[in-house]
Amino acid sequence: MGSAYGDWLKQKREEAGLTQQELADAAVMTRSHISHIEAGRRIPSKEDARRLDQALNTGNVLSSFLPKDDSAIADHFTVALQLERQAKAIREFGISLVPGLLQTEGYARAVMRTAFPPWSDEECDRLVVTRLERAKILANPVTPAVWALLDESVLRRPVGGPEIMAEQITHIIDLVEASRVRVHVLPFGLGAHPLMQGMVTLMWFEDQPPAGYTEGMQTGKLIDSPAMVERLRGTYDLALADALPLRESLALMRATAKEYQNHD
Repeated sequence: MGSAYGDWLKQKREEAGLTQQELADAAVMTRSHISHIEAGRRIPSKEDARRLDQALNTGNVLSSFLPKDDSAIADHFTVALQLERQAKAIREFGISLVPGLLQTEGYARAVMRTAFPPWSDEECDRLVVTRLERAKILANPVTPAVWALLDESVLRRPVGGPEIMAEQITHIIDLVEASRVRVHVLPFGLGAHPLMQGMVTLMWFEDQPPAGYTEGMQTGKLIDSPAMVERLRGTYDLALADALPLRESLALMRATAKEYQNHD
């Protein structure tokens, strides 16, 4: 997501003598969405870009110069992190790791230690603090509403060892029992499921279009296309329908945490 696109939009808006609200009215968008685009935090959908071109009489320039959907995002989680703080609802799926929002310090540090090239102790400390800072959004008892789907492999992979895993799973259990998050497990016995190709985060907002985020090895992509976000939501919902109910998911997590606690 490039700030150059937002800067160009702001320049054209100001040349047209329009405020953000006036442009939003003309383009049938919200003022905050215009603000986020100009600040480089969001990319407009193709339809939004078409309406912006029409409102600003810029031909198809804004549409033509949309950042390509298949490009990797430099410093790929930065923008997704900003959106996470603005979201009213978040849906997470973890295929092999606990989603960052739910990680404990010990678990996060164990994950960071697997990086290549290795991070220094100072870099690792900084990254762990940043990850733990994310969890502060859960201090609000209501917003955002957070659901997480976990592949059973997330519970079974002993990241950092038994003690750290027991602490990590207990942390998730505590959040569920406090009714702060909902967590459902996709058990091994299910076999193939719709989300097994990778992790995904879905986010909804008060005054912006929904967004998705997917991540692979040292790459990440923010997904702003409404059609693609809807496809991801459908895939997520399909997997959620196959997951264990909340009570059974809690029972599995408690049993797994106990296994780690009793590990010699």
